[in-house]
Parts: sequence; structure tokens; C-alpha cells
Amino acid sequence: MTEKRLRVAVVMDPIEDIKPAKDTTLAMMLAAQRRGWELAYLELGHLWLRDGVAMGRAHAVEVRDDPKDWFTRGEPRTACLGDFDAILMRKDPPFDTEYIYSTYILERAEAAGALVVNKPQGLRDMNEKVFTAWFPQCCAPTLITRDMGDMHAFLREHQRVVCKPLYGMGGRSIFVLEAGDKNANVIFETLTEYGGRYAIVQRYIPDIVTTGDARVILVDGEPVPYALARIPSATDNRGNLAAGAKGVGRPLDDRDRWLAGQIGPVLRDRGMLFVGLDVIGGFVTEINVTSPTGVRELDRQFGLDIAGSLMDAIARRRGG
Repeated sequence: MTEKRLRVAVVMDPIEDIKPAKDTTLAMMLAAQRRGWELAYLELGHLWLRDGVAMGRAHAVEVRDDPKDWFTRGEPRTACLGDFDAILMRKDPPFDTEYIYSTYILERAEAAGALVVNKPQGLRDMNEKVFTAWFPQCCAPTLITRDMGDMHAFLREHQRVVCKPLYGMGGRSIFVLEAGDKNANVIFETLTEYGGRYAIVQRYIPDIVTTGDARVILVDGEPVPYALARIPSATDNRGNLAAGAKGVGRPLDDRDRWLAGQIGPVLRDRGMLFVGLDVIGGFVTEINVTSPTGVRELDRQFGLDIAGSLMDAIARRRGG
């Protein structure tokens, strides 16, 4: 039986600015193209609504696995987004108001027949830091608050904590604090904007130094059998590749599989086909649903085709 040829639109940051050797979105586009699927490229500014209809200024695009010449982009044409079989929403955070507006547009495309990956409502509902609260059994002690007094109390209780904003990515504005640190006041003031904005404080997990911040990837609710452990550099606390951490693949352990079993089915049932769990010392610290990465590193280290598995899931949902 011949597989149905799908029309796939990809909403992403400017393709000319990506790092092709590491970019997960490019891996997805290459996997779709290998199947003979038709690819279109859009940026956030190319989307709009007209009389309730989701529209886009779509560019036909051809991609190549070449670090010096990875794409050819055609001239734009106006398209009804609901006419695409699938739309990959791969715009990186910050998860700001503009991002939320884009999910409304994509939800109208979904209503018109497109499969949006990940589901627009899920993107709005599942803040990557806050949504860990739905799985407290999987997480280390965590506080989300605007109250700086509560933050100080949490720091005294746990003696060492990680503090970060709710909207960032790539290790931006992440602080590690120890009890008695005279920088605590200014860090809490900065993150909460003097009590006017929510921030997250988590108990520090020392395993990050030795075993790293592991990215466990879920495709349609099922975990990829290997995790990408991101080991911080000697001069940084952050286990983020964008912050200089080293990515080392490892097989999933029993705890990883248990965490995936707790979280994966819930997210699959809510339309989240491609998710990254951040796991430190056996605890989930974030549930990444916007634009999870790590695919290219795991593919290279273990001979996988993770993006191909995602295309399989998309094809199944589209009856291909």
C-alpha cells in the first residue's frame, strides 16, 4: 500500500539562523522530505486570521543535510492553513503573548482540518515549568510564587535551590542559590519583578554535576530508548546545550521509563505528539512541549531516526 503524500507546513524561527548540525526542526523536515511529503515554511509573522480563517504566507522549501547549504526557499504564496495535512509548530520560546496569539491562529487551522503538532490548546495550557505540578509524584520539591518571603522560606528549608522565570528557554536567567547568599534578595526581586510576576524555585539536585540534565524524548506518548544527558561545563551550573553543556547519550533506566509512563500517556491523549522531559537525579524539572531538541545528537550517537518516528505518528493520525 502506497503511503499518502502529505502536505506539511513548518512554523519556525528564521531557517537561515539555525545551527543545522544540531537543529531538531531540520531533522523533522528532512524526515518528512525523505517520505516524499510536500514541505512549506512559515515564520510567526507569516500567519494571520481573516474572518475566522487561518491563513499563511507559505514558502515551498527544500532541505538538505549540509551544514553549509541546508535549504532552498521558494517565493511565498497565500495558503489556507487548514488545507495542510499537518502543521509542525516549532517556534522557540519565549512563550509570550505573541506566541499565545499564534496558537489561536493555529487552532483555527486545526478546526479546518489540519493536524497541528503540538496541539495549540496544549501549548497554551502546558507551561513547561508550571505543568510539572500535574505530576508531583515525578518532581523534586517545587514552589511557584510571586511572594519573595515564601521564596526565602523555601531557600532556608532546602538550603540550595534553583530559581528561574516561567517563560524562558536554553538556560536563560537560571540561578543557583545557597542559604545565606547575599544575592538572594536581588535575584528574587529580578525574577518576580518585585513581586509582580510568578517565578519558580526548585530544590537543587546535585546529580546534575555528575549525571547531568537528561532529555527524555516522548514520541506519541512513548519514550525514545535513549536519553541525552547534558553535563554542565566546569564553569556553569546549567545543563543546557545552549549554555555550553556537553550532550552524552545513555540508555533509559527504570526510573526514566517510570516517569515516561506517568506523563507520556496523559500528554498523548491531549494531542502532544513530541515532548521532551528534563530529568535530573530521577526527578522531572520541566516538560518541554514548544520546541524540544536533542534529536540530532541522539540520532548520531545511536543510529536512530527519531524524527522519522514522529512522521510515522503523524501518518497514522492522518490515515497514511
